Amino acid sequence: MRHILCLLMIISTSVYAKSEKSWVEPDPKSSRTEHEVRINGRNLEYLAIAGDTIVKNKDGKAQAQIFSTAYFRQGVRDKSKRPISFIFNGGPGSSSVWLHMGVFGPKWVKLPSDAENPGAPPYQLADNPHSLLDVTDLVFIDPVGTGYSKAVGDASGKDFWGVKKDAQVLADFIRTFISEHKRWNSPKYIGGESYGTTRAGALVKELQEGWGSIDLNGVILISAILDFQTGDFTPGNDLPFISFLPTYTATAWYHKALPSQTQLLPLPILLEQVREFALNTYSVALLKGSLLSQEERQTIAQQLHLYTGLDIDYLKRTRLRIDEFRFMKELLRDRGVAVGRLDSRYLGDEADDAGERFEADPSGYAIDGAYTALVNDYLDQQLIYRRDAEYQILSSEVFSNWQWTLGGNARSEGFINVTPFIAKGMRQNKDLKIFVGNGYYDLATPFFATELSFNHYDIDNTRVDMKYYEAGHMMYVHHESLKKLAEDLRAFYRK
Repeated sequence: MRHILCLLMIISTSVYAKSEKSWVEPDPKSSRTEHEVRINGRNLEYLAIAGDTIVKNKDGKAQAQIFSTAYFRQGVRDKSKRPISFIFNGGPGSSSVWLHMGVFGPKWVKLPSDAENPGAPPYQLADNPHSLLDVTDLVFIDPVGTGYSKAVGDASGKDFWGVKKDAQVLADFIRTFISEHKRWNSPKYIGGESYGTTRAGALVKELQEGWGSIDLNGVILISAILDFQTGDFTPGNDLPFISFLPTYTATAWYHKALPSQTQLLPLPILLEQVREFALNTYSVALLKGSLLSQEERQTIAQQLHLYTGLDIDYLKRTRLRIDEFRFMKELLRDRGVAVGRLDSRYLGDEADDAGERFEADPSGYAIDGAYTALVNDYLDQQLIYRRDAEYQILSSEVFSNWQWTLGGNARSEGFINVTPFIAKGMRQNKDLKIFVGNGYYDLATPFFATELSFNHYDIDNTRVDMKYYEAGHMMYVHHESLKKLAEDLRAFYRK
């Protein structure tokens, strides 16, 4: 009897706790601070608002409390001529800190430009002379489960952790935000990095389709992944071996690991050769599979050696198929280092020189500490936004629970691909323009994969700005690339 009573108490308590959740009122907080920054040689005054936006469901109940950091230029009289841009990163499970404090925002995490690990703090937070705040107001969004954003009421995080569900709640956030700030008639842009470009593609659909649509002026894609077939090394899927090859070449060229025949070529000329080889000879060879003769196999292996620097016998043992993680470890194995994934300019010294893959991404751990330290310090000390909670830079919980479908089931949908949403959005909105920023040394979202996506689905490429930078995934950690990226984006806004 005693055990039964205890069990009843546990059940009763859990039920009460579950029902109690619906009675918890959201606790939105915000801060407003005024600042000044010098951009492009001119002083600019701006208002910063760090705070929470309550997003409600169709029944009018609060379901999400989304944190954002917004910057508004002061003294703007006609907001119908002033663009507003909604910016986010990827993961999924990443906060917006990277684009916020790497390129777009008024503050900049200043890191070594030459792929050097900055080590331990203190780090340098500087005014960003390249910020885009001179041409657009900026809203940096942290999706649910990242930053300070969370589910509220009866909702849980898993209600928003999926391709479609995430896009829906961010579309609701944008609608709520532009209503609260009276920006319905302002030019509107969205921008994302990495998985954030997938999110942007899904958002084009959520915002522009149906009645009550929000037509966009532009979409910014930094280090894009739109079609996951181009990047998923699943057995039977040969497309990634093709789409990664030019980035393998660029990486080997950067580290002077190519045979002299190709190493001495200028990178743009070399990459054109590799693109041609990948689309024609190499793709056909992979398609033939076991029908490939020994002579053909030897010829392809020799050509791959010229374009990757990898040993011919090793290439033949891989069946002419070079996995990204194998490449990162194999390229400079004789030097005892692995190259980075996010940015293959970075090198990592590792304990196991005989392993199949690196122990950690040197281009990830080189920059993570600086961004983590400085965003927390900045929000607390300069924007005066304080919470008794950890600012989630990157959430493994979000990533591990992500639903990789667009509403159906994984079998029927196959690989996630949002490129058709962008193509349709451009067909239905004659003013929609696209900016794409690619890093030559990005082994997470290779530029050739992005090119392949944009060469399909009848995208109007006359409205696409395709740009390239001498850096990796976060190309803005390279100072010259940051400057060029900012200039290219500024020109994009002014079109």
